[in-house]
Formats: sequence, structure tokens, C-alpha cells
Amino acid sequence: MNLRPLLRDLSAILGPEHRGALRAYLVWATVFGGLQGVAAALMVPVLRGLLAGEVGDALSWLAVMAVVVLATCVANYVQAMKGFAVAIVALTTMHERVGDHVSELPVGWFTGEKVGRLSRIVTSGTVMVGGLFAHLLTPLLAGAVTPVAIAAVTFFFDWRLAVAMLVCAPLLAWVFSWCARLVGRGDELSDTAAVSAANRVVEFARHQRTLRAFGRGSDGHRPLEDAITEQHRVGRKALWMAVPGILGGGLATQFAFTVLIVVGVLLALGGSVDPVALVAVLALAARFTGPLAELSELSGAVRMAHNDVRRITEVLREEPLPEPVATTIGERPGEIEFDHVDFGYDEDRPVLRDVTFTVPPRTMTALVGASGSGKTTVTRLIARFWDVDSGTVRVGGTDVRDQRTEDLVGQIAMVFQDVYLFDDTLEANILAGRPDATTEEVRAAGRLAGVEEIVGRLPDGWATRVGEGGTSLSGGERQRVSIARAIVKNAPVVLLDEATAALDTENERYVRAAMRALTERSTVLVIAHRLPTVVAADQIVVLDGGAVAQVGTHEELIVADGRYAAFWHERDRARGWRLAAG
Repeated sequence: MNLRPLLRDLSAILGPEHRGALRAYLVWATVFGGLQGVAAALMVPVLRGLLAGEVGDALSWLAVMAVVVLATCVANYVQAMKGFAVAIVALTTMHERVGDHVSELPVGWFTGEKVGRLSRIVTSGTVMVGGLFAHLLTPLLAGAVTPVAIAAVTFFFDWRLAVAMLVCAPLLAWVFSWCARLVGRGDELSDTAAVSAANRVVEFARHQRTLRAFGRGSDGHRPLEDAITEQHRVGRKALWMAVPGILGGGLATQFAFTVLIVVGVLLALGGSVDPVALVAVLALAARFTGPLAELSELSGAVRMAHNDVRRITEVLREEPLPEPVATTIGERPGEIEFDHVDFGYDEDRPVLRDVTFTVPPRTMTALVGASGSGKTTVTRLIARFWDVDSGTVRVGGTDVRDQRTEDLVGQIAMVFQDVYLFDDTLEANILAGRPDATTEEVRAAGRLAGVEEIVGRLPDGWATRVGEGGTSLSGGERQRVSIARAIVKNAPVVLLDEATAALDTENERYVRAAMRALTERSTVLVIAHRLPTVVAADQIVVLDGGAVAQVGTHEELIVADGRYAAFWHERDRARGWRLAAG
């Protein structure tokens, strides 16, 4: 079993500052395994002397064996302490290392599948890594080194039996590797199915309102049921994949022991080894195969642990967004500029093509276009969720790639259509926009966004907890809180993604009033479908198929009779529809 990839991944997880401790532990574990093998091999001269009646020689060898056993005990204690120390380091620093690293990754990296896997990594994965140091690596190293030491010492007593041991080694190594591969493949299948099932469980819990609205609360959720069924199927498959490897490892170990017995008996029958020495040699053969049997049992578990280690290192090896040493502060605060931007989430599927437009400071620009035209992608590139494939996105007159993340996001406040509120008080959720804001500033933002009206209806006012995701508030109320966050942040740029798309009349009124307040001190870029929002914009950018089709004011674009005019007339006709009573 090749331990080099596992040790390389463990070194990457621990980081440069703890690699010396890892090497010291591995050295002491190897020394322990070697001394254990030497102590076992010394049984041969001790038994030979006792069985032959040469008590003096037996006692001499027994004294040597006692010294080696004492050294083995010391090495065992030292390696155990160093192993536990490294395990504690791994458990106490891994969350911090992974957390620090993922905070530097592009926001676009956090897909649903990767978030589910990340959750699994930082829970069961970290426990597995700690257990690897505490319970698996030492017996694994000892199981590999001890037989080698026994075979090496056996050369001094009977080279033919030592050769027989070395001949068995390649077969055992191949069988153990095959066993580990089978278990590892089964574990990978199980992990994929477990991540999918976990994601479906979270989905089922989060969207109970929707499920129950359509009568699916008690009957279950088909995607969740399918995921759990698939997890059970894959679990059974993984178990059956592991069975041949486990049986094969045990049979190979017994086969090696049988070979050594046969060789010893043949040597004794041929007169090459006296029967007294044969008893001692057979005892040594048993000691040779004992660690190998344990190694066979551990190989699958270690392979599963390595899968968890590899998943952690894969996260740590994800390339973060390049960060400049220092930000060059732009000379035009609040200005947004797209300069011949091309971008695609996949290399073969471009989303934006040669997009060029400028949003002047303290104006409102509306992004208009059909679904899939790239409107949301524009806002994500401004916040540098991804880097462009070509061209330049500038905020404040400076390329976003030349700005540190903290400096860039400090200039931007974002309001999404799907608002998420933390399980905290109403006031704390607004303070998330700017934690150092004063109480007066929070209250002022609440008045502008219409949150003050919500506060009057809540049992504990501003101190009312809104629940995870803001479940105690309506969708429109959550949107008002999100707008208040943007106001209290007082950022030069505000990005609103479909902020009024699904609001009732009352909530829309509050949000529009807040948007007007924002335009007095910030640049506002809004993705909008509601006609009043579009008409109120200082500039309208029309996207069509990922390219800029038109730029201008409402009056200019209506006269031009292009894509925008068609959009406007279609929306105007839709607005005239009314339900009539029969």
C-alpha cells in the first residue's frame, strides 16, 4: 500500500509550520515498528537455547531481548504522544485553515453540491483525520515495518526462511493494495450518495412551506426519497465491493503463513534445520504474519481515511482569487464601467459577449433583458464573484482585480431577490450591513426602508428574533430589511437584483421610496422588470443574448423602436390584463 500520497496530503493539511511534528511522529512510529520486529526475531535464539538446554546462551539472548523490548516500549510511548499531539493540532487548526481558505475562494465556487460536500468534510472528515493519527497510522506503519525487520533479522538465523518471507511480500503487497482500492472505490460511491442525500434533507427542511402548499408535507418529497434510496443501494454495493478484498487479504496472509510452515518443515525433513530450531523458526513465522493480518484489516480503513484527507486537500488546493498587495483607490467613487467584457461560467458557453457600458456616479441604471440574457451575471462580476475571461470591470475607476476584496466589497451593497436573514434580532440583521453603525443610523435606515412599520407589529420590537432565514417575516418584509442593510452600509454602489419583482403593493411602495433615497447618495444598478422602476432610471441598458443591444433613457429607446420598445410594449400589454368575474 503506497503511503506517499496520504502523507503528502496530511502534510498539506497540517501546513508548513507543523510538518516537522509530522515527520518526527512518522520517524518514531517507524522506529517502534522496527524495534518490535527485532524483539520478535530475538525469540529464535532464546527458544533455540532453551530447547537445546543451552541455558547460558538463552539468558544472554534474553538480556538482549529485554533491552530491545525496553527500547520498544520507549519508542511506543514517544510515537503515541507525538501522534496524539499531531492529531490535536489537526483537529484544532483544520477548521480554521479550511475556513480561512474558502473565504478567499470566488463566491461562484459555492455551488449547492460543493457546500454540501464542504459541510461533510468539516464534520466527519476532520474526525477521520484525527483518528488517522491516533489509531490507524501507527499500526499501519508497524504492520509494514515489523515484518521487514523480522525478515532482516531472520537472515542471521536461516537465510532460506528469510528468502521465503521476502518472496511472499510482493504477493501480500498486491493483495492489500487491491483490497484498499476496492474499499476506497466503495467509499467514494457512498460519499457521493451521502452528500446528495444530505443536500436533499436540507432542501426538504428549508422548503416546508412550498411543499405543504402543494400537499407534499406528509407524503414526503420525491427527490429526498430517491436520494435516500440511492444511498441505501450504493451502501449495499460498497459493502459487497469490500467483501472480496477483506476475504482476499485474510486468505493471502494465511497463504503466506502456510508457505513459511511448509518451507520450515521441508528444511527440517531435509536435515538443513534441526527440529529444535524449527519450533523457534515457526514461532517467528507466526510473528511475521501477525502484523500482516492486522495490515490487511487496516488497509481498507486507511484508504477510506485517505479519501477524506484527499477531499480536504482538494478544497485547500482550490485556487483563490488573486489578491493585490494594496488597492489603488479609484478617483471616481461610485462609477461602474464594463469595457469589452467577455465571460462564461463554462469555457464552451459564453454568457456575456463584448459588453461595454458605463454607469455614472449617483445615478440609477436599469438592466433590462430576457431571462438568461446575463443581467445577474453583470452584478456578480461587479462584486467579483468571478473574474472576467477578457476585458475589464472597473468600480470607482479601478479594475476590480486590482482591488483587495475587503476594499471592493466596502464600496458595494447588494440586495438580492432571495433575501437571507440570520437567526438573530431584527436590529442585528440590519447591522450586518455595517457593524459599527450607531443606533440612530439603524433607526434612520429602518424608517427609509419601511422596517420601522414592521417593528411596531413585532412583540419585542427591534430585539425580535427573525428566525433562521427570516422565517418569521414575509418575503416583502425580508426585502425591506435587506434594503435597510444597504442603506446603513452607505456604500458608493448599490446593486439590486430583482428587488421588486415579487412584492405586493405595500412592500413595493416602501422599497421604491428606499431606492429613491439610495440614488441621492449612491450609484444604483437595478435589475428590473416592473415598468415604473425602468422608467424612473437615468439610464437603461438592454441586454440581448449576452450582448448590449441598446443604451439610453426610456424616451430615447422608445423612439429608437428596438429591443427595448418591444419589451416595453409587451410589458404594457401584460399590465392591462385583469381577472373578470363571470
